[in-house]
Amino acid sequence: MLRTILTWVLMFMLISCGRQQEIDYQPTFTAKPKTLLNEYVVGVHPLHNPKRLLEIYGPILDYANKRIPEVHFRLEAARNYEEFEKKLYAGYYDLAMPNPYQTVRAFKYGYRVFAKMGDDEEFRGIILVRKDSNIREVVDLKGKVVAYPAETALAATMMPQYYLHTHGIDVNFDIKNHYVGSQESSILNVLRGHADAAATWPLPWRIFSVEYPEMANQLEVKWQTAPLLNNSWVARRDVPQSVVDLFRTQLLSLNETAEGKHMLERLPISRFEAASNENYLPVINFLETFSHNVREIEW
Repeated sequence: MLRTILTWVLMFMLISCGRQQEIDYQPTFTAKPKTLLNEYVVGVHPLHNPKRLLEIYGPILDYANKRIPEVHFRLEAARNYEEFEKKLYAGYYDLAMPNPYQTVRAFKYGYRVFAKMGDDEEFRGIILVRKDSNIREVVDLKGKVVAYPAETALAATMMPQYYLHTHGIDVNFDIKNHYVGSQESSILNVLRGHADAAATWPLPWRIFSVEYPEMANQLEVKWQTAPLLNNSWVARRDVPQSVVDLFRTQLLSLNETAEGKHMLERLPISRFEAASNENYLPVINFLETFSHNVREIEW
């Protein structure tokens, strides 16, 4: 009888301990939940909302998986910039496509550049206003609300803010900065009157214009910035170079087939191209200038 009582007490203690561990547990991103032995988790920064990101970039990974049967690439879409960056800097992603700012920061977390988006002339910021607004000059934005995807968006936030800075606007005091989470949200904020202007970059604006022409027709691109380097592809330091090379080969060959060209058109870009860390030195120079003159950032 005593043995039975002791057994039940021990079981209760074990169950209680297990439940307490479940309550206290906080998820981290250092260990990847892989379903296959040779699976590699791929992240793409929030160019679009998660559903659209999976629709556009999912086929590219399917394309690579069909041609590299010895490994499997799995795409994970982050809800917002904060989530993506948390996972990237924790080393959660094996491969990732960060923006150039995130790329430079990822160097110190063990990532290296192996490719990038082509069409660097497209990597620029644009500032949208409603056509029926009374905003004519940059100085007309003083006292107004400007929407951006996120503080860490380079083309869609930092570059427009630097443009405003060089045209007489102190972005820390002259305007109200609203960081709304995604490119689509930024566009919709000015469309719906929640902001007086919105910053984004040409690719999501072009997609929005094609899919919602009537709404897009209510807006105009009022100003645009000079271009900078486009988004990179990076690999974590422990990913075998042979795997990186295989994946890069598939990316760089997309513009050589009808199937691949169709995928690129949906991004929309003309190609991916080989790159290395050294290619992003101009981005480091820009970030240094921006941090010193506009607002301090971590990089």
